[in-house]
Amino acid sequence: MTTTTTRLPLGRIVATRGAFAAVERAQERPANLLRRHQHGDDGELHPDDHLANLRALRLGQRVLSAYVLSTGERIWIITEADRSITTFLTPEEY
Repeated sequence: MTTTTTRLPLGRIVATRGAFAAVERAQERPANLLRRHQHGDDGELHPDDHLANLRALRLGQRVLSAYVLSTGERIWIITEADRSITTFLTPEEY
């Protein structure tokens, strides 16, 4: 999806075991995914979910990004509404 000029405050950054393992298997850099998330590139989301993210940025709600790794595995990054924490996780861990 399109990126926004707004930088999303991330708070504390954490990852589940499954997400950490998936990123490691794909030999991807978590910082690259985090940068995309922070700058509004929410990855492989349905257009309605992208619109929900744009609303969430305006209203201070939770923001979700979904990325497909080079291995085909999916990773979600969620920044909570209060911007205190951002979590890397797999959809199965939600």
